[in-house]
Amino acid sequence: MDPDTFRSDIGVDVYWRRRMAALVGVLVVVAVVAWACSSSGPERASKGQAELSGSPTPDPIVTVMPTVTITPSPSPTASSGKARPVTRAKRPGDACESSDLVLNMQGLGEVYTQDSRPRFILTLVNIGKVMCTADVGPRAMEVRITSGSDRVWSSADCVSGDTDDIRKLDRGVPYVREVEWDRRRSGGDCAADRDSALAGTYVAMARSPGLKSRKAVFHLR
Repeated sequence: MDPDTFRSDIGVDVYWRRRMAALVGVLVVVAVVAWACSSSGPERASKGQAELSGSPTPDPIVTVMPTVTITPSPSPTASSGKARPVTRAKRPGDACESSDLVLNMQGLGEVYTQDSRPRFILTLVNIGKVMCTADVGPRAMEVRITSGSDRVWSSADCVSGDTDDIRKLDRGVPYVREVEWDRRRSGGDCAADRDSALAGTYVAMARSPGLKSRKAVFHLR
């Protein structure tokens, strides 16, 4: 090297600083290139192969989740070894169950003057699957009239003779009966004179074993 090289105007220190800066720059470039080559290596190749094969990379959360198998529990009949009781199908002509019947009553008026008697229409309908029989006599299907807590009259009072009236009820075909009240009180003593009911407000209701109709409110003048 020419001994006069360092005698230039830049000086020795400045010269070596420039040489070191150039060397560091070259090293940085080499490091960046090496990192780029390593990041595009096997990992990217494996991702590309997964995309080409159509198999997505498994989710690590899903991979560690346990597999749950639901096994249906045995039925009570199978586990206990006992058969469930079989309900016998109702045959046509059997006695009606209260759950198969609908009882209703409708008053034919709301206000009755002194020369008119209250009248009511009773209907009993079989809603069961088959024809059944029911007692629709005056005691089995009673009409009761009250005024507050006062029991004024009942169709079941002072009934003589055979009071049973067994009827066949076809499904959906109502049994219809009309009941008339003579405006007199009734009670346990059928031999006593019956007093006339006073003017006022009354409530009528039909009753049968396990059944009640809606209330019918009316007035006597």
